[in-house]
Amino acid sequence: MTARLTGYGLMIAAPFAATDARAEDGEAAEEQAAATTAASEPAKPQAAAPAPSGGRDTLTGDWGGLRTDLKQAGVTFRGDYVSETLSAVDGGLRKGTTYVQQVRLGADFDMDRLAGVDGATIHVTVNDRRGIGLSSDFVGNRLPIQEAAGGYYARLTEFSWEQSLMAGRLNLRLGYFAMGNDLGGMAIGCTFVNAAFCAHPLSMSGDSGWYNYPNARWGAAVRFKLRPDVTIRTGVYQVNPRLNDEDNAWHPFAGGTTGVVLPLEVEYDPGAGKDSRVLPGHYKLGFYYDTSRVTMQGGGGTVKGRHGVYLLADQMIWRDGKGPRGLSLFGQATFNPQETGQITRWYAAGLVKNGTFKGRDTDTVGLGFVYAEVDPRLRRAHVDVAPVPGSYASLPVGETAIEMSYGFQANRWLLIRPDVQYIIDPGAFSYRRTPNALAIGAQVRMQF
Repeated sequence: MTARLTGYGLMIAAPFAATDARAEDGEAAEEQAAATTAASEPAKPQAAAPAPSGGRDTLTGDWGGLRTDLKQAGVTFRGDYVSETLSAVDGGLRKGTTYVQQVRLGADFDMDRLAGVDGATIHVTVNDRRGIGLSSDFVGNRLPIQEAAGGYYARLTEFSWEQSLMAGRLNLRLGYFAMGNDLGGMAIGCTFVNAAFCAHPLSMSGDSGWYNYPNARWGAAVRFKLRPDVTIRTGVYQVNPRLNDEDNAWHPFAGGTTGVVLPLEVEYDPGAGKDSRVLPGHYKLGFYYDTSRVTMQGGGGTVKGRHGVYLLADQMIWRDGKGPRGLSLFGQATFNPQETGQITRWYAAGLVKNGTFKGRDTDTVGLGFVYAEVDPRLRRAHVDVAPVPGSYASLPVGETAIEMSYGFQANRWLLIRPDVQYIIDPGAFSYRRTPNALAIGAQVRMQF
């Protein structure tokens, strides 16, 4: 594998590397759970086993002791790489193979050690993506088969100040970052490759100005622990669609603000209490309101305010001994109004097994499905204006993705994930009948 600089971004060549970015796979995919910062505090999935013991934590090691010295001085460097090479072997628009990659680099500055500000940390992260998406260019579906597809350029993804108060019970963050770093996520979903699972329901961003990684916005986040197993999250986040443009990748102050998103989320984590014998889980109930005035889906004027409700849950139901081995279930449901939601209903469910074969305690196997319903107003509008009138009832109601993956933890810094996905009604969001598609391939993750 070789590396070269391309413009602002780092391009890593691979056997199936695509050299021009022709289209994005809908929503920008989510932040990798394995490398989220402490400020994000994602709900740790019950399926996410710790890496194998022994060996170094990162590909580049300790830099001759410099990395440890810098961390002790207050500067922690982060870096990771993810690639996804998948082939459309049947159905969809056409057969083909594509490669996408993401390189992320960042640093966390402990302001207590650097400047004597207790409980404060500054986070800086940049992101670069390259490739061609299988969903956008070969299958034609809405739920991105590759989690790292979309937005093929380098950008600033975080510049924020995090402040911990009340012995860690209260956490505040102010700056430029992705709303999804703090809210609406399920880290267990990153056992899969499809962006519909990893790590937020795409119906949230399809209905409002909710922006997930790597799309950052100005915002203020608040997280408060009522007790060890109950957390409340809220905040206020800028809505500015122009910040999604490549021209503004390094211009966080670009104009175009239309409103703000006001979220509220309550999370219950059974098993989080000290000395608890309850099997661990995460249950999130959330609501958000976007103050922007937008055009109604399907036409018919404008509407002030967009909103949605979501319920996310994962629960370990069986533990094999005292280690990480066990079986967890997860589920998702979101509900959005027809006036504003491209996706009005969203349902997902699945299971994840930690520990597979003998001696493979940190490997995972996952099976999941997700269903996204097209807003009926959009389907009706398409029938009304289609050059060749068709039947409303003949259009697909929604798209379904079914995925099975195996996470092979080769060592502490390298994960290889063979993957199979089956997409039902991949043309639903393009208002056409498209043959069901089968995609196979693999994801590779590395920590620098």
